[in-house]
Amino acid sequence: MTEPAVLKIKLLRPGAKLPERATPGSSGLDLYACLDAPVELDPDVTLVPTGIAIEAPPGYDLQIRPRSGLGRRGVDLIFGTLDSDYRGEVFVSMRTFGSTASFRVEHGDRIAQLVVSKVEYVTLQQVEELSESVRGDGGHGSTGR
Repeated sequence: MTEPAVLKIKLLRPGAKLPERATPGSSGLDLYACLDAPVELDPDVTLVPTGIAIEAPPGYDLQIRPRSGLGRRGVDLIFGTLDSDYRGEVFVSMRTFGSTASFRVEHGDRIAQLVVSKVEYVTLQQVEELSESVRGDGGHGSTGR
């Protein structure tokens, strides 16, 4: 039987929290803000610290994704990827959008989800032509209205 992959987490500051699943069926692990003082978000991107560093096993990709509950309140984040060889603090790039001019983030707030995925390493091959497909070179919006 194969041992499960291990995600190593280092707490960098007092008050930092380990990521955790909100429910047993959650695909993402909640990430928490680790702040000395509250942060006020606006439409410009703000880096919000989590107070943790992560070591992913080789062959795994860590994706930082938005929380739908924050999106409903006009708070977004920039989707991010943590490579398995990154060892620095995890920051979440956050901002407000739409009619939400500002949003206060407090220490310990759930600010993002961390989703762990297996990476498939492929061989790259330069070619002169690609095979035909129904879509062809149709770009954004080409398959719908």
